Parts: sequence; C-alpha cells; structure tokens
Amino acid sequence: MAKVNTFEENISEIDEIISKLEDGMDLDESMKEYEKAVKLLAKSGTILKKAEGKVMKVMEKNGEIIIKDFE
Repeated sequence: MAKVNTFEENISEIDEIISKLEDGMDLDESMKEYEKAVKLLAKSGTILKKAEGKVMKVMEKNGEIIIKDFE
C-alpha cells in the first residue's frame, strides 16, 4: 500500500519542486514537476478540508447557519 503523505510533507515537497523549477530544467521535466506539484496541492487541499471539518461544526438555528469552533 502506498504511503499517504502528511500535509507538511506535501508542502515540503512542493517547496522542493518550486526550487527545482526556479533553478531551471528542460520543458518536459518542468511540466512533470509542475503536474506533480498541482496534484500535491490538491491532496493538501483535501487534507485541510478534512481538518476544518474536525475543527468546525455547522449548526442550523432558526434557519440561520452558524459556524462554531469544534468543542
């Protein structure tokens, strides 16, 4: 089974990709690295949404949606 990276590991890998792109490389390699970074960003976004769901809860009160900190 493939290891699932943490949010922090994804961000670290994205930083490494940015450094590589800034240093320069051929177009094909740049496109591969860019695609990898986009996938990592998407995974990181999913991780953040899950975390937000754990931290926040939405309650409906009198037809109004209220967002409160998770207790």
